[in-house]
Amino acid sequence: MAHSPNSYVALALIFLLIGTSSAQLSEKFYSNKCPKVFDTVKSVVRSAVAKERRIGASLLRLFFHDCFVDGCDGSILLDDTSSFKGEKTAAPNNNSVRGYELIDAIKSKVEAICPGVVSYADIVAITARDSVLILGGPFWNVKVGRRDSRTANFTAANTGVIPPPTSNLTNLISTFQAQGLSAKDMVALSGAHTIGKSRCTSFRNHIYNDSNIDNTFAKIRQNNCPKKSGLGDNNLANLDFRTPTYFDNNYYKNLIIKRGLLHSDQVLFNGGSTDSIVKTYSQNDKAFDSDFVAAMIKMGNNKPLIGKQGEIRKNCRRFN
Repeated sequence: MAHSPNSYVALALIFLLIGTSSAQLSEKFYSNKCPKVFDTVKSVVRSAVAKERRIGASLLRLFFHDCFVDGCDGSILLDDTSSFKGEKTAAPNNNSVRGYELIDAIKSKVEAICPGVVSYADIVAITARDSVLILGGPFWNVKVGRRDSRTANFTAANTGVIPPPTSNLTNLISTFQAQGLSAKDMVALSGAHTIGKSRCTSFRNHIYNDSNIDNTFAKIRQNNCPKKSGLGDNNLANLDFRTPTYFDNNYYKNLIIKRGLLHSDQVLFNGGSTDSIVKTYSQNDKAFDSDFVAAMIKMGNNKPLIGKQGEIRKNCRRFN
């Protein structure tokens, strides 16, 4: 029986679709291979957050900084060696990203129940969700099935792929767009700054030199962050001065009254294109929660290594 050329094209398309859909991330990826992975991760995160609430914000940030450099692939966890340059010492990460030891501890618990199955890349994604939830934020089903990278990209991590706290609105929109995330996704994900702390080096310029900041707020922050570079560089301030350890929409309420800690926070509400989104989130926590969840899932789907790509690392700090 003769086949028309069109039928071959249709068959090829069907196979192509089957190939791509089976290789996507899925909430059920570990259902058979490691059914207790989510409970195991959550119990470790919960006890860590009970000891130090800031670690929840740190784990969430770890996920961002991993995903923004060549996708969510665990590359940020790799240590430098004499022949390999990782991402840990890049400017946005160096002496700033935290939580590596906790990721190690979680992996060892997961390895005890199902050795060689769960990637570090997935563990980082799951801990970000658990941290948000434990600190009062929304729940979402984490899509899993990522594999770990065998490379890292110091250059990308060090050259503005991760937007710095000095970013203007145009820069924020374009760096998020480069990750397939819209301006609305960017504003929602910036709401992660409802928890956590920042170092004086990151907000010094904003509290001393910017005009779009509440004067009283600036003076309070100056008490713990001297003007001179090199003095008190690592002194910390809460990113959200109202409820710093609770995941809510107060971050946006702060922006409305010019009390964003970072320059890159306050530019979201400064007479520009994102003002209306900030206003919506400041008035409607449900809208913020649902848009934050959608953006987190979208970011988590960014260029994952799947199928036979990458590996399941035994040690987060080096390749197998």
